[in-house]
Amino acid sequence: MPPGPSPQVTPTRPRPEHRPARGQVAAALTAAAPALGAYAAVRIVGLVVFWAAASAAGKDAPHLLSERWDSLWYQRVAENGYGYTVTLPDGGVHSDLAFFPLLPALERGIAEVTPLGLAGAGLLVAWSAALLAAWGIFAVGARLRGRRAGVVLAALWGVYPTAFVQSMAYTETLFTALAAWSLYAVLTRRWIVAGGLCVLAGLTRPSAAALIAALAITAAVTLVRAYRSRDGAGSTPETTTATALAGIVRRHGRMLLGVVVAPLGWLAYVVFVAVREGRPFAYFDVQAQWGNSIDGGAALASFILGLPLPAMLGLCAALAALGWLVSLCVRQRQPLPVLVYGIAVVVISLIGSGYFGSRPRLMMPAFPLLLPPAVALLRLRSPSRTAAVVAVLAVASAAYGAWTLLGSGPP
Repeated sequence: MPPGPSPQVTPTRPRPEHRPARGQVAAALTAAAPALGAYAAVRIVGLVVFWAAASAAGKDAPHLLSERWDSLWYQRVAENGYGYTVTLPDGGVHSDLAFFPLLPALERGIAEVTPLGLAGAGLLVAWSAALLAAWGIFAVGARLRGRRAGVVLAALWGVYPTAFVQSMAYTETLFTALAAWSLYAVLTRRWIVAGGLCVLAGLTRPSAAALIAALAITAAVTLVRAYRSRDGAGSTPETTTATALAGIVRRHGRMLLGVVVAPLGWLAYVVFVAVREGRPFAYFDVQAQWGNSIDGGAALASFILGLPLPAMLGLCAALAALGWLVSLCVRQRQPLPVLVYGIAVVVISLIGSGYFGSRPRLMMPAFPLLLPPAVALLRLRSPSRTAAVVAVLAVASAAYGAWTLLGSGPP
């Protein structure tokens, strides 16, 4: 008797962890589409309002976005390398060594392989990085509070008061993208990826110190907890301390490698400046000449005390609101790396001696601070109400951005 037909085998759907990398990226992008759409929408509002105001004022909008203030310094580095300085009337010297190399390197690379000039390349990097940042912010928010919270979080980042900088050839979007995805990698226990992204962040902005601290403190707490419980070493009461430590190190080897790698980008640039200038602390001298040294908040206090009383009270109220927002993040029990990163960015922005007007921009990468407002908006229990609030904030942010870009001073 001939054998019967072979039984039909229904192919099983691959598990998510075995899905090809391209499929995982496509699935993640599909999940993030609402967040990217919301972010793009609020930024388009900002650009339209600014473009209309610039046209009414007879000014060149692309020039204001790509060839002004810090953008010019980055483009000089991209075109000629380091070495440009400006001597101020008071004898001070501003050196282009204060500007980190990743953005200029990307600008030069894009300008060499595309028809774009350095200004256009800077905008391409900034706008592309803005979408990647919104995606990473959504990913962190969705993991912590669900997809709807991730969408609102990305949208709120796009309506931040100084969000107009996200449309400029600056480093804020590039740094935030690297920081958000590095934090997401920590949350998903991809420590080597997190460390590698932190290296790139360290070549982008000095505020990478906040991200480095977030990874280091999280790793340290993880190791202390593992040692106290000894669960990582498979130990018994008779196990020696050395054996227990060796077991913990083996278990957390990838985490330790990621943490060791994390500061290398920032350190590499500090060493580069030291070698170039022939002084071990030249990097810190360069930053001090720009007024970016750490003074513990003395410059901020002096600025506040020098204001008229109404402005002083208003600024103090704003700082109190910022402190309240930080406290909400703590009460929200944000994961340690996210919490440390957000607070560290705020602290770094406030304890420096730099120009006061730059501080809100310097705090913009601290997107975890927006998670409590995002969750609060979801409590409205009406998507239309949430959208209406975000729309109002988008228009207000757009108006402030247009006012700033059309002549109030550097962001």
